[in-house]
Amino acid sequence: MSFTRIKAMLMRYLYFFGKFENISENFYWPVIDILLWGMTSMWIQSAQSEISNVGVAILTGLVFWQVIWRASYEVSGNLLQEFWGRNLVNLFSTPLRFAEWAISFMLVGFLKTLMVVFFSALVIWLFYAVNVFQIGLAIIPYIGLLTLSGWLIGFFSAAILIYMGQRVQMLAWMMPFLFAPFSAIFYPLSALPVWAQGVAKCLPTTYVFQGMREVLMEGTFSMGLFSMSLLLNAIFFTLTLVLFKIAFEKSRAKGLSRLE
Repeated sequence: MSFTRIKAMLMRYLYFFGKFENISENFYWPVIDILLWGMTSMWIQSAQSEISNVGVAILTGLVFWQVIWRASYEVSGNLLQEFWGRNLVNLFSTPLRFAEWAISFMLVGFLKTLMVVFFSALVIWLFYAVNVFQIGLAIIPYIGLLTLSGWLIGFFSAAILIYMGQRVQMLAWMMPFLFAPFSAIFYPLSALPVWAQGVAKCLPTTYVFQGMREVLMEGTFSMGLFSMSLLLNAIFFTLTLVLFKIAFEKSRAKGLSRLE
C-alpha cells in the first residue's frame, strides 16, 4: 500500500470538493431539509390536537410536490441530456424552432408528471391505506397549476444553464427545492415567520397547497386561492420564457458548442 498514491488521490478529490457547486451542495441540502422538515414537525407538534387529517394533508402534499419537481426537472434535465450527449449544436443545425423545442420539453414533463402522480398515489395507498384522490375533482386544476409552476421553475433553471453551461448543472436538482420551504407544502402559511410569509405570498405554489388543505380539512374549494395561483403562474411563466429565450439567443451568439 502506497501512502503517496493515497495522498495523490485525496488531493484530487479535495480539488473537486473545492469547486463552488460541490461546496454549495454540501451546505444547501442540509439547510433545505432542516427548514422544510423542521417547520413541518413544529407545526404538527403545536397543532396536532386542534386539526384533523394531518397525515392525509402531508401525504397529499408529498404527491403534489412530486408534480412540481418532475415538471421542473423534465425541462432542465432534458436540456442537460443534450449537453451530456453533445447534441445541442446538432439540434439547432436543423430547422427546429425554439418554440417547438420548448413545447416538447413541456409535453414530456406533463406525461411523466401524470405517471408519477398515479404511481405515488398507489404507493401511498398500499403502504398507508390513504387515498390522496379523496380531494376529488379539485385535484385536476391543482395538478395543472403545479405543472405550470414546475415548468416555470424549470425554464428559469434552464435559462441559467443555457447561458452558463454544465458548470451550473446542479441547478436542475437544486432550484425546485429553493421554493419548497416557502410554498407551505406540509404546513399552513401561518406556520412561517412573518418575513417568510411575505416571500410565500409571491409564489403561485403556496396558494395551491393552501387550497389543498382547505379541501381536505374544511371540504371547500377556494376560488380566490385558485385564481391567485393562476395569475402568478401566468405572470412568472411568461417572464421565465422570455428570460430563457433571451439567454438562449445570447448563448447562440457566443456559440452553443462552448456549452458542451
